[in-house]
Amino acid sequence: MLFKLSIRNMKKSFKDYAIYFLTLVLGVAIFYMFNSLDSQQAMIKVSTSTREMITLLVDLLGMMSVFVAIVLGFLIVYANNFLVNRRKREFGIYMTLGMGRRQISGIILLETILIGILSLAVGIFIGVFASQFMSILVAKLFEADMSEFTFVFSKDACIKTCIYFAVMYLAVIIFNTLTISRYKLINLLTAIRKNEKVKMKNPIISILVFLISAGILGYAYWRVTGGVYELNTADKLLKPILMGIIGTIGIFWSLSGFILRMIQSSKKVYLKGTNMFVLRQLNNKVNTNIISMSIICLMLFMTISVLSGSLSIKSALDSQLEELTPVDVNLYKTAYLPESYVSSYSGKTIYNTQTQIEDSKHPVSYTLETNGYDMNTLKDVVEVPIYAIPEWTLKTSLGDYYETAKNQFSMLTYDTPESVIKLSDYNKIATLYGEEQYSLNDDEYMVLCDFDQMTNLRNQALKNNSDIEINGKRYHSKYNECKYGFIFMSSSNMNAGIILVPDSFEVQNQYTEQYLLVANYNADTEAGKQEIENTLIGNGDTEFINNIKEKGINLDGTSKISLKEASKGLATIIIFIAIYLGIVFLIASSAILALKQLTESSDNKQRYTILRKIGCDEKMINKALFRQIFIFFMLPLVLAIVHSIFGIKFILSMLAVLASPDELLPSTIATAIIIGVIYGIYFLATYFGSKNIIKEEE
Repeated sequence: MLFKLSIRNMKKSFKDYAIYFLTLVLGVAIFYMFNSLDSQQAMIKVSTSTREMITLLVDLLGMMSVFVAIVLGFLIVYANNFLVNRRKREFGIYMTLGMGRRQISGIILLETILIGILSLAVGIFIGVFASQFMSILVAKLFEADMSEFTFVFSKDACIKTCIYFAVMYLAVIIFNTLTISRYKLINLLTAIRKNEKVKMKNPIISILVFLISAGILGYAYWRVTGGVYELNTADKLLKPILMGIIGTIGIFWSLSGFILRMIQSSKKVYLKGTNMFVLRQLNNKVNTNIISMSIICLMLFMTISVLSGSLSIKSALDSQLEELTPVDVNLYKTAYLPESYVSSYSGKTIYNTQTQIEDSKHPVSYTLETNGYDMNTLKDVVEVPIYAIPEWTLKTSLGDYYETAKNQFSMLTYDTPESVIKLSDYNKIATLYGEEQYSLNDDEYMVLCDFDQMTNLRNQALKNNSDIEINGKRYHSKYNECKYGFIFMSSSNMNAGIILVPDSFEVQNQYTEQYLLVANYNADTEAGKQEIENTLIGNGDTEFINNIKEKGINLDGTSKISLKEASKGLATIIIFIAIYLGIVFLIASSAILALKQLTESSDNKQRYTILRKIGCDEKMINKALFRQIFIFFMLPLVLAIVHSIFGIKFILSMLAVLASPDELLPSTIATAIIIGVIYGIYFLATYFGSKNIIKEEE
């Protein structure tokens, strides 16, 4: 009997279950998709280092899944609470007919199990097919071979999903049992008559609080954008975060009274149609949901910032990669420094063996050849020395601007020697890299930089005073600004400054810090290049590399292949974690808003009945309902977008080495589409669900 009653109740209340069911299905599908990557990676061909990166991604997603499960668990309990409260009168009738609390709990238990099984089945079904597209996305991001692509079902992900959601449903069952045990018959039967009292705030106080809150938010925005480099520690960053939270709560606390006061000042607008009713309803909703709307706003802010920021970084890494890896390999080693000179070089290696001392006096090609490496595997070889001059530090380069820079950029190390290279040596590299070549007079120097923040810092110094005195000779900068350029390959703009000096610059033995070899692989196929790569760069386990290490020779390097794999791996990890958390936060925010609105609609059915009695037709009522739901959904989203404008700017400023504002537009569009789809689905489901609720007692 209880089973038949549960089935009939589910059919009758199917529209009430729509939001609950939608949330469960989306949660299950997303949970399965992101936890099935370990099975999907088996069917794509990637290098060892890339596979290690995918394994790291899978491990990180596994850890994230625990947090996601907790968020979804609270959300499911919250959604279920709405359904239970919605059916209080129904439970009261059951008790009037002689049904005990245990039997009512049994009905809810059966319904929970049935909806759980159904949502798990549908969610996993959707997740299995969606995960195939996830495989294609992984392969595309890692540029892997998909020739062996087959349909994959992840047994481990399915079991993991079922276990996690079974625990969540168990929590729901316990919660329902405790809730039903506290119900009294009189409260259940009169639940439909209960309503929230409309609390009216003093409009003057509301406007004052609104202005103060807006001022707090404005100051917080300025701190995270205008004063980025003051926020280099957690305690300094905590202040604008707290101000943002306080300002958000203040905005929502004052918003109802503020809007009411503003619209009431225009009688034509306030008294037109159902505007008065809509405004009063919104005033009541915002009044009674200040904390929840603030939390939803902050969750949406995190969603927008995380998604936009991560997609911007991915786009920036991809666009910079080709430009910053113009050749196949960079090899470099530290040159010999006399022990008497090493004392001024904190952290430098003191060579202890004759082999190390002898080798350190020669270029990289000498090290390769003397250790049996075939130089014919390389072509377009360019070798240059790079100098570090103890008396020419960043502090020296900044000159009179040093004190200002130190106050603004306290995290920089100003006593670090600059990297100095002779003009002809740089032009050799520039020719191979396809970059601009330069010329200098005997008393001139210039600065190359591609890291935006350091470029701005150095430009200020070059405009103020650019003269440098080295070895009794004065040099001045040819330009009053940095020029674009780099020597070492990287996956992003990381050159904080390289000094070009004329060929006549007097070099002393102790100035030499590094030898750099730049070259391309002498191979026509990717397999041939990979073979050379494994010997020169490898993973530290080749015979050649082990031989170098055993002699204690400090030879290191990077390559286009390794940078590309590392960049793709980093970008993919960032994107997957961002999408995983972003979508979960978005679902949670949308579901809470939807359930809040459905609860309000259920509580306010009598008000819509009164509207019908005073002559409002269904079209006017539906229009009023649509407007208030639309505004209710848009309020936290609009403020979250405002937060995100400054939040994303802060993220890009802190990660200027990885991304630039130019990359923001495409990622913003992608984020808007994701939010628009999920948020829109919940909005429409809420609207149609609310229409169904207010029509029940016609």
